[in-house]
Amino acid sequence: MRKVDLLFAEYSKSHRNATNKFIHWICVPLIFWTILGFASMIPAPHLCASYLGCISIVSVVVIILITLFYIRLSFVITMIMLFIMLLMEHLIYLTNISLGKQSWVVYLSVFVITWIFQFLGHKIEGKKPTFLKDLQFLLIGPIWLLGFILKKAGIRY
Repeated sequence: MRKVDLLFAEYSKSHRNATNKFIHWICVPLIFWTILGFASMIPAPHLCASYLGCISIVSVVVIILITLFYIRLSFVITMIMLFIMLLMEHLIYLTNISLGKQSWVVYLSVFVITWIFQFLGHKIEGKKPTFLKDLQFLLIGPIWLLGFILKKAGIRY
């Protein structure tokens, strides 16, 4: 069995309850977005492209590190997640442009609220979050959701 499948199986053990799964479908992408949003707020030079916006060098480094983690697991998942992260970065750019230095309030608010719901989901599930056992599961959550979409679409990852 491939490592990605083993990680998905381990992650699934504490995500069987329908309510917990529903909460994760909403909260995991939002938490991922806020992490990238926080990275974008760190003062650093930006790379800019017409019609796309700007991305912080710090965000680029974070995306590269996440991509290196994912590439060990699945090329297909990596390419899709890279696209998703760049799309999120564009939304982060729009948030930062419209709210300026107050963007951190949005990222912090969404981060705290979504984590409250995540822990509520695990309370309903009756099982601790897998990342408490192994921190790599913080990065498995987003691709675990993507794995469901790919399976439904009949795409091998």
